Amino acid sequence: MTRTALLGFGLVACALGACKGKSAIAEARAATDDSTNTRVAFLLSTLQEERYKKDQRYFEDLAAKKGLKAFTLSADNDNARQLSQVEDALSRRAKVLVIQPTDSVAAGAYVAKAHEKGAKVVAYDRSIPGADFYVAHDSYHVGVLQAQEALKATSGKGNYVLLDGQSGHSVSKEISRGYTDTLQPYVDSGAITIVMEKNNDAWSPEQALKTVEDAISKTKGNIQAILANNSGMARGAVQAVQAAGLGGKNIFIAGADADAANVNYVCEKKQSVEVLKDIQPLAEEAATVAAALVHGQTVNAKPDASGVPVVAVPVVLITTDNVKPILIDSGFHAASILPACVK
Repeated sequence: MTRTALLGFGLVACALGACKGKSAIAEARAATDDSTNTRVAFLLSTLQEERYKKDQRYFEDLAAKKGLKAFTLSADNDNARQLSQVEDALSRRAKVLVIQPTDSVAAGAYVAKAHEKGAKVVAYDRSIPGADFYVAHDSYHVGVLQAQEALKATSGKGNYVLLDGQSGHSVSKEISRGYTDTLQPYVDSGAITIVMEKNNDAWSPEQALKTVEDAISKTKGNIQAILANNSGMARGAVQAVQAAGLGGKNIFIAGADADAANVNYVCEKKQSVEVLKDIQPLAEEAATVAAALVHGQTVNAKPDASGVPVVAVPVVLITTDNVKPILIDSGFHAASILPACVK
């Protein structure tokens, strides 16, 4: 129905005595006036992992407090499904689409679709070419923190294994860039040798385990440090090291995400460090950016190399010394699932 028809319908309704409270004309205008539209879509790659239920809760809670009408859709890691959800969100007149892309490159097409409808796109957790903003953890600093701690633990020398995530993934690229920039002077001097660096499909712990097994075989167990882009691959590294009987060699192992299993490993001295990429500040920052865009406010951000303005969320190094204040006292993990840390 056209706007004219809606307004006409409202006048007829009032003439028939159907107006109660807010007039039908006002209702009709509200239905077509984009200035009252505060709809925001939160499009996640998946909700199949426990972590992303937290993303949804934190995002929706703060969005509601900021006066937004937010709804969440999950693509179950299916590119075609996410494209359909983008179209669905636009048909529901969402003014901002906050998207965690199933495929960063393919998601570039979503931006054009959104802009055609007058909507903005905020890339969430993973980059999207041409997005209006990108809200993400400081993935580069994850790599720097891990590499710096490895250098301390190994006195800046030895054989290193680097476990990268999915090939082409923006987060994996940034973490690994942090490794390279930090370690390169030591590699150039010959003090450190990267004996193996490999991408692992879907950030697979099983593939990471096999990669580390291959590295152990290649070096006859002469490995000083293993840096993993996420907690899952670090678990694979720990399992490979323990199975090879190398647990007593104090091989430095680093992961990122602070999964409960890995934090327990840190407390058990099977793993050296984790890097916390806290979910609440990430999701709430995305909701804050979405609200600013809906209300026409300024967003403080710095452009990345591609020109997309980035809002970077800090990351935190996790060691045995700060598990309680950073993870347990904050509520990130319950003490009951960190038995090795609360003895």
